[in-house]
Amino acid sequence: MFHLAQETEQDWWEVEALYDLCFAPGREALSSYRLRDGVDRVAELSLIARDEGGILAGAIRFWPVRVDKVPALLLGPVAVHPTRQGEGLGGFLIREGLAVARELGWQRVILVGDAPYYGRFGFSLLENVTMPSPTNPARVLGYSLSDAAWDGVAGAVKSWLEP
Repeated sequence: MFHLAQETEQDWWEVEALYDLCFAPGREALSSYRLRDGVDRVAELSLIARDEGGILAGAIRFWPVRVDKVPALLLGPVAVHPTRQGEGLGGFLIREGLAVARELGWQRVILVGDAPYYGRFGFSLLENVTMPSPTNPARVLGYSLSDAAWDGVAGAVKSWLEP
């Protein structure tokens, strides 16, 4: 059993430590992090899961971006503590995050990830959307929070701060 809550400023160091544990050193050098520079994460979509003992078991964050001039959410990172992997917590965080994003009126979500894993949640390849280099185009995936939200959307993913 997990308790889901919105990440607070008091959780920040603990969440960052979880991301450091779950991802390779230098994770912040990835191109997706350049899209986050100077941009606040979407607070309502930054979720943490704690176990019965209050131990952080998983976390997910979403960031606003633009594809050309069209608003979208960048999902990531999502991480589950190694001792809690295989329990479905990652999927739970993704599904809950997408549900809240839909409630907040967002239309589309993008991520860079493994298609077989994220395909289970309805993500699919975005052939006409490009992430900053050196992102592998086969890992650029999208999810529609409303009917046909990605139809006709094409171009480069840009920081929320870019016009």
